[in-house]
Formats: sequence, C-alpha cells, structure tokens
Amino acid sequence: MPVRSVLAVPAAVHDSIQPAAAAYTMSSGRILALVAALAGLIGVVVGGLALARPTGRFGAGNGRRGAVVALAAGLIGMALGALVAATSEGAVGSGNGLGGAIVAMGVGLIAVVVGGLALARGPRSRGEVKG
Repeated sequence: MPVRSVLAVPAAVHDSIQPAAAAYTMSSGRILALVAALAGLIGVVVGGLALARPTGRFGAGNGRRGAVVALAAGLIGMALGALVAATSEGAVGSGNGLGGAIVAMGVGLIAVVVGGLALARGPRSRGEVKG
C-alpha cells in the first residue's frame, strides 16, 4: 500500500505543471503581431539605409524613396500592432499576441522616427536655391 501512494504523487505533480496549450499554438493575433513586427523591422532597416546613404547607390532620389518606404512600413507596423493590442483578450503571455503587438508598435515607432530623420536629411528637390 505505501508503494502505490508514493507512485501516485509524481503523476499528480506532473499533470499540474503541464503548460497551457495556447502557449504553443499560432493564433491569428500572434500571426498578425508577427507581420506587424516584420513590417516595422523592414521600415527600420530601409530607413537606416536611407539615413546612411541619402543619395542612394543608383542616383539621387533613392534616399528619399527609402525614407518614404520606412515611414509607410513603420506606420503599417504601428497600426497593425495597435489593432492586435486593442482586440486581444487576456494579458501578455496568454497566447493572443499582445506582447508581439507591443513590440510591433515600438519597432514601428522607431521606423517612423528613422524614416523621418532620413527624409529631413535627404537631398532636396532640384528646384531649390542653395545659399
């Protein structure tokens, strides 16, 4: 009889420490938050390249185009992140993508700032008078 009670305790403990199934599934909120974070990350990279090389490799204007792409990708990342954050149920870690949405909004904001800096520092239009 004492052997059965000793063997039953580890099984009960093992069942109580199993993780929730939601932690390992890809919900729609997680997928959308991942897409938003990737859009923001693309915006940061393109904006960084536009900031580093304002004239571009292939002639004037590519730095401005990169800055506009960075701004657009950052805004898309922030908007999708805000959408996921507004519609997710539960807290961070519940599997609804809230943590990823917060990260996506932060990365999108960085992309907007870098894109704005690249746009401000980039080459001006040809019609301006230098003085």
